[in-house]
Amino acid sequence: MKDFENDIRKHLTERGWDNLRPSDLAKSIMIEGAELLEVFQWDNQLPEEVRKDEEKMAKIRKELADVMIYCFDMAVTLDIDVALMLSEKLQKVSEKYPTSLFNKETRAKEPAREEDLYKKIKEEYRREGKN
Repeated sequence: MKDFENDIRKHLTERGWDNLRPSDLAKSIMIEGAELLEVFQWDNQLPEEVRKDEEKMAKIRKELADVMIYCFDMAVTLDIDVALMLSEKLQKVSEKYPTSLFNKETRAKEPAREEDLYKKIKEEYRREGKN
């Protein structure tokens, strides 16, 4: 991950983009995110259906890359350790949504329960200010 962060840093520095404002990067992330969302406008395909659509997959790769590059640009600009950031967040999500409550067996037994449980946990965390 550090090698990739260094590549991003070099890319930004070579172009004089190494001092972009975080707010501008956040705006760019959201703009590109909207373009990614547009790929899915008016459909609700399952993953296997999307994978079979080569044209859609090409658009997804392009837009997802744009989103991710801006995300890495922000992380590098703000000296955020991406691997550590992701690891910490994944740990919090794992604690918040434990495997024992969200696994294939649970979904098979009570498919509606998962959505209700997800909402309940999310609401509790928001009330407590945890995120």
